[in-house]
Amino acid sequence: MASVIKDAVSNVLGKIQGTATPEVPREPSVEEFQALQKKYTDAGQRHVFAFVEELTTVEKSQLFHQLSNFDPTRINELADKSLNPPPAEQGTKWYEAGLKEVAANKVAVVLMAGGQGTRLGSSAPKGCFDIGLLSEKSLFQLQAQRILKLQSLIGGQNVVIPWYIMTSGPTRKPTEEFFEKNNYFGLDKSNVMIFEQGVLPCISNDGKILLETKGKAAVAPDGNGGIYQALVVSGVREDMRRRGIEHIHLYGVDNCLVKVADPAFIGFAASKNVDIATKVVRKRNATESVGLILLKNGKPDVVEYSEIDKETAEAKDPKQPDVLKYRAANIVNHYYSFGFLESIENWVHQLPHHVARKKIACVDTETGNLTKPEKPNGIKLEQFVFDVFPMTPLEKFATLEVHRHDEFSPLKNARGTGEDDPDTSRADIMAQGQRWVEAAGGIVITDGEATGVEVSPLISYGGENLEFLKGREIKAPAILEREE
Repeated sequence: MASVIKDAVSNVLGKIQGTATPEVPREPSVEEFQALQKKYTDAGQRHVFAFVEELTTVEKSQLFHQLSNFDPTRINELADKSLNPPPAEQGTKWYEAGLKEVAANKVAVVLMAGGQGTRLGSSAPKGCFDIGLLSEKSLFQLQAQRILKLQSLIGGQNVVIPWYIMTSGPTRKPTEEFFEKNNYFGLDKSNVMIFEQGVLPCISNDGKILLETKGKAAVAPDGNGGIYQALVVSGVREDMRRRGIEHIHLYGVDNCLVKVADPAFIGFAASKNVDIATKVVRKRNATESVGLILLKNGKPDVVEYSEIDKETAEAKDPKQPDVLKYRAANIVNHYYSFGFLESIENWVHQLPHHVARKKIACVDTETGNLTKPEKPNGIKLEQFVFDVFPMTPLEKFATLEVHRHDEFSPLKNARGTGEDDPDTSRADIMAQGQRWVEAAGGIVITDGEATGVEVSPLISYGGENLEFLKGREIKAPAILEREE
């Protein structure tokens, strides 16, 4: 051991004194170098290659290997966090204010869970899906346990965060059965209300209602914008009124990182005295398929990615040339004051309907035969939850930017896609847990792709209360389900 240490010290001294023989790095291929340049260019960091034409072959290889060790996107996140830190004192005040509202039983959660996992290869509700965690927990279980943990953080057995889960027709019964089978994941059944969104008839290209069978019209869910009417019709709003709810957190089921009933978000919105608030993250890149929250004709609005041309999508912020001008990505994570939901009847009829052209199996009314078209033969009408934004006065609307790696990892695509799929969702949960453990002083031992720690929501809601890990070694991948 002494000789090893001596050799290491001699090597370091040799490098300092210039006597050690420098290692000549492997020369990258043209394709490797171009791929690395593109990676940095996409992250707005192309300038690091500004002098590449002046470098010798060895210097160019050294630059390649050095930059290969960094993730420019992650560097951007760290730079932004360091150079533009949120006011810590203000953030703490929001969190504490939100906790008080939760403790007073004034906060409710509404989950939009009408989708099936069809693209994931499953016919079950998406919330039942297991993203591949070591614990094999479903999205529903992760979110239920965050509610449980938040209630316990405040203390007292009388703290209740009611959970209202909106399903579609096809997912309602499977969702109810899943919750019953799992004993509501430890939540009191009386505080979990599963209800169903509405439907609208499917219409032919010439405006006629289509028939699914000879005795039944073809219908389709009315979109996530149907949530407002459903809150009224289902009795959810009345239940909120009876409980004295004042603040509502609404989100979509497919985000495995969602902070359910986030106290900081509740405190932020309440302090601003707004009717609607929304969380956003920075758009990953110009081509990411997300809607953008922005001002349109002086009103808050969401523009879908399909409506944005290439030039607009790629436009840069004049004040920050490395940042997209239009970057506030909509992550379907919203706050509503209960007072605003009390006014649903005043504006719900003004929400627009959007057209989705589809291939809809239907009965031919002349022959009585069931037809399965090979091209779109009709339309489904949908409303979007954000269509109410432009109806909201600007002073009653607020936006809170959060970090993607902390709060947004959607499940949209089949495994193996490489983006927004079960593998990336799992990786994001594991990476978050590892950050929490290391921030608490724990030591995570990794080996190649063996990385990450799954921290159960029952242990920590947002990285708190992990001091017991200080100085302890954890071999990744690992799962922390209990403190012991």
